[in-house]
Amino acid sequence: MAEKLGIFTRYGRRGASSRLRYFDYKDAFEAAGFSPHFHPFFPDAYLKRLYAGNGKSRLLAAEALLRRLATMSAHLPERLLIEYELLPELAFGIESHFLRNRRYVLNFDDNVWLKYEGRGRLAEKYDRLIAGAAGVVCANDLLLEKARKHNANVIKIPTAVNLESYPAQARKFPDFTVAWIGTPVTYEYLESHADALQSMALAVDFELLVIARKELASRAIPGVNMRFVDWSAAREGELLARCHIGIMPLPAGDAFAAGKSAFKLIEYLAAGVPAIASPVGENTKVLRDGETGYLAETPEEWTNALIRLKDDTIRGRFAMNARHLAFEYSQQKFGPIYADFLRRVLR
Repeated sequence: MAEKLGIFTRYGRRGASSRLRYFDYKDAFEAAGFSPHFHPFFPDAYLKRLYAGNGKSRLLAAEALLRRLATMSAHLPERLLIEYELLPELAFGIESHFLRNRRYVLNFDDNVWLKYEGRGRLAEKYDRLIAGAAGVVCANDLLLEKARKHNANVIKIPTAVNLESYPAQARKFPDFTVAWIGTPVTYEYLESHADALQSMALAVDFELLVIARKELASRAIPGVNMRFVDWSAAREGELLARCHIGIMPLPAGDAFAAGKSAFKLIEYLAAGVPAIASPVGENTKVLRDGETGYLAETPEEWTNALIRLKDDTIRGRFAMNARHLAFEYSQQKFGPIYADFLRRVLR
C-alpha cells in the first residue's frame, strides 16, 4: 500500500514553481511508492491579484495561514515534501512543533533567505529547518551550497520542463521575433535592460514578444517594437518555438536575481531557441556561451549578440545545439532521480 505523502506547496497549478517542481511530478512520486496529497498555501485568487498588479493581499495571506494551520492540526502525514516552509512569517519554534516525529524534505528554487534577512530569529529559520530535514532539493548551485552547510542529504534538481509540451517543429513568425516569458512581477527585469533593448532595436528590426500579461503593454519600453500576450500553459511551448531567439536579462549585483534558476533559458532550450542572457547566477551554467546563445552584459554586447543571431546559419546551429541539450533539463530526466531521492531519504 502506497504511503501518504503530504505535499505543501506555495501555490496551486497556476503558480509556475509549484506546478513545475511538485504537481508535474505526481507520477514520479507515485513511482516512488507514495500517494501524493497536495496542499497549496495561497489560493488562486491571491496569485491572480498579484499578477494583475494589485499587490499582495494581507487578508488572503492571513486566511491562507489559518487554513494551513487547520489542515496541519487536523492531520499532518508522517512524510512531507515542503516548498520552502510550512508556515510563512511564523517562527521556527512554531513550525518545529508540527514537524516533530515526521520526516520531511524541503525544496528551494529561489534565494528566499533574503526575505527574513535581518529579522531576528526568522533570519535563521530556513537554516534550522534544513538542519532537521531528511533531505533538501535545490534548483541551482547557489541554493545547493547554502543547504550543504546544514544537511548532507542535498540534491540539485533544476526547475525542469516537460519536453512533450514543446513542438519539435514549428513555423516561425514572419517577422524576426525575440521572446521574453515571465510574470508581471518579474517584468521589471526586462525594464532594467531598457537601454540594451533600445540599442538592439536601432541595430536590428525585430519584434519583442512578451509572454506574460497583455496589460503590461502600458509599461512598453519606448523605441522597442513590442507585442504582449497573456501567458497560458497550453500555448507557451508553441509560442516560444515560433520565436527566433529568447532573452533572459537580470540585474547585476542583485542577490535575489543571483539565486534565480535560469528557467527561461531552460524553456528556450526545449523550444529549440537560441538565447541571450545576462551573466548572472545560474544563467552562466545553463547557457553555453557560443553554443546555445551568448552571455551579454553591456548594451553593446547585447546588440552584437543579436546581430550574430540574426544570421540564419549561426542561429540554426545554435538551435540544434539547444534541442540536443534540452533533455538535460527535462522532467523526463529528473522524474526518476526525484523519485529515487524521496524513496531513499523518506523511507
